[in-house]
Amino acid sequence: MIEINALYKHFGKQREIVAVNGIALTAPNAQITGLLGPNGAGKTTLLRMLSTALLPDSGSARIVGFDIVTQRADVRKNIGVLSDMRGLYPRLTAVENIMYFGALYGLTKKQSATRLAFLLETLEMTELAHRRTEGFSQGERMKVAIARALIHDPPVIMLDEPTNGLDVMSVRSLRAFLRLLRDQGKCIVFSSHVMSEVASLCDTIAIINHGRLVAQGTNKDFLDRTQAQSLEDAFFTILENDEFARGNA
Repeated sequence: MIEINALYKHFGKQREIVAVNGIALTAPNAQITGLLGPNGAGKTTLLRMLSTALLPDSGSARIVGFDIVTQRADVRKNIGVLSDMRGLYPRLTAVENIMYFGALYGLTKKQSATRLAFLLETLEMTELAHRRTEGFSQGERMKVAIARALIHDPPVIMLDEPTNGLDVMSVRSLRAFLRLLRDQGKCIVFSSHVMSEVASLCDTIAIINHGRLVAQGTNKDFLDRTQAQSLEDAFFTILENDEFARGNA
């Protein structure tokens, strides 16, 4: 479980840019929680704080009970993160990249190998396994990055635009994989700009605008609330009615 309480993050010399503005949110186990928002809304900054890559200016968050500031090492052991920084080691093969991260997480070679076999099959990566990642397509790099993030079988998974660059069949496989992980009790946070993915995959959705949480609920909640025909229409209706954003435009 992820529990967020009034997180703030500022940037700029005078801290004039408020990237995350008092967000309070809970992402429970056995659910996929979607993050929606326009570019610059604060989604990636929020995920970077939760992954301990950034320290918050104020507020708090706990992941499986561990504080993201005072217990950062424990947090990192319990999360799998696919961020917007997906660099792979180009001279290493896909398997070598993934196994290296298994070693960093303290897995034995046998543990990593068992988990690797599952990930290669599930993500349809068998043909890529022993190729150097230099020259991989964007979708191929994405698959390796996802497997690398999940090699240690973490209870909490945070994915920032995970389907970017994947073909239709790979996206379908990833969706099925994420549903399997959810059914195993994992806590999954899924950030995406693809409305249809969020609508079909996420159990709950949090809409973020100008660093603030402006709405939270299920896809059906949003459709009922706005009388819209699609999540996309509901999303824009909610943003248009965000009085704070209009007042700061």
